[in-house]
Amino acid sequence: MGKQYFGTDGIRGRVGEALFTPEFVMKLGWAAGRVLSKNGVGKVLIGKDTRISGYMFESALEAGLSAAGVDIELLGPMPTPAVAYLTRTLNAVAGVVISASHNPYYDNGIKFFSSDGTKLSDEIEFQIEAEIGKPMVTVSSDKLGKARRIVDARGRYIELCKSTVPSRLRLSGLKIVIDCANGATYHVAPSVFRELGADVIELAVEPDGLNINDGCGSTHIEHLQAVVLDHKADLGIALDGDGDRVIMVDHKGEAVDGDEIIYIIARSRQRTGQLDGAVVGTLMSNLGLETALSDLGLAFERVAVGDRYVMQRLQEKGWVIGGESSGHILCLDRCSTGDGIIAALQVVAEVVDTERTLNELKSAMNKCPQKMINVRMPSRVDVASNERIQSVVAEVERRLAGTGRVLLRASGTEPVVRVMIEGQDIDVVISEAESLAVIVKEEFDGEII
Repeated sequence: MGKQYFGTDGIRGRVGEALFTPEFVMKLGWAAGRVLSKNGVGKVLIGKDTRISGYMFESALEAGLSAAGVDIELLGPMPTPAVAYLTRTLNAVAGVVISASHNPYYDNGIKFFSSDGTKLSDEIEFQIEAEIGKPMVTVSSDKLGKARRIVDARGRYIELCKSTVPSRLRLSGLKIVIDCANGATYHVAPSVFRELGADVIELAVEPDGLNINDGCGSTHIEHLQAVVLDHKADLGIALDGDGDRVIMVDHKGEAVDGDEIIYIIARSRQRTGQLDGAVVGTLMSNLGLETALSDLGLAFERVAVGDRYVMQRLQEKGWVIGGESSGHILCLDRCSTGDGIIAALQVVAEVVDTERTLNELKSAMNKCPQKMINVRMPSRVDVASNERIQSVVAEVERRLAGTGRVLLRASGTEPVVRVMIEGQDIDVVISEAESLAVIVKEEFDGEII
């Protein structure tokens, strides 16, 4: 039986609709508090990104947790991976992040971390959903949770980021452009690289509650590419609204996506004797990544789309490197969750250590032509049960004749169907993807975006 509220990355929706009202979020806080404090009363950390609704939902969560008898420590705007780290190091029973990641300001979401800084298990999420269905009962006044603000969270996290690269590393002489998406990394990421000696040019570091991810960040890198070229920078780093994704740009202005970042980090770890086991990607990972890793003698495994599934496989096998094309990168030998700043640092350290440009490092991997088109749906849909679409997919696969892949999937975080075609001929790939996207649009009355 599926979950009623939790998706692949917490709970997410449009502010003011359905789940994302103050009433529901307060009930969610109460339910989570009841479940997470079963083994004794503890504290829960709350962090958020910079979208305007974060203030409202922070207060609602605080009220719900307090009503369940749980103490709260407020971090303010803080990257998602920072909350995961601080949850563990401050001995909290859980951490909560109020963020819709790369989505626009009018969406928001709630993500939870366990006491060890990893995402909650399915079992715990089911337990929270069960509590949501019960009447809300407030503990007696003498047992209400107390709230306080943590004032040194930013500094703690900056030191963690710097500790993930060798202490001898100096970025002196490197000019780096950092796009913080007007999100949660705006007061953190530039400091990390600047304190390591880089000449940093900041972009999208003036959040106003409405401009998060608006024409900036890891999903809109065009401005970053232009600034890298204009300033003759060595590279650019684009983070998303909550700091768990990263896309990079080389000195030629060319994008370096999650697959290429995974390859560079895996190759670096292998070069320095720090990599045991396979690398994990998803069904969306480019075939070129698998081929390039194979050339290095490294095994590659695919799992379902979603960084939680990459994490599960890494943990099951005791491996450390994996991620998604979108820029969710897991370096479990450095931190407990996906972290855009830390992933970028690993790449920059390899640039310095090998004295090669980012362009040279990524060029060792040859990506297969790939085209992905997003079709926004009026509501969530089941593409697997649509006979016409499945028939067309089968026809496309026959035409590709084993030289490519077709992937059609509904997003786990927003009402979008992703149409992805991969093959040897870019013109064929684009044509097939566009045709299939039109059929998906027609069948579900959607909108190609």
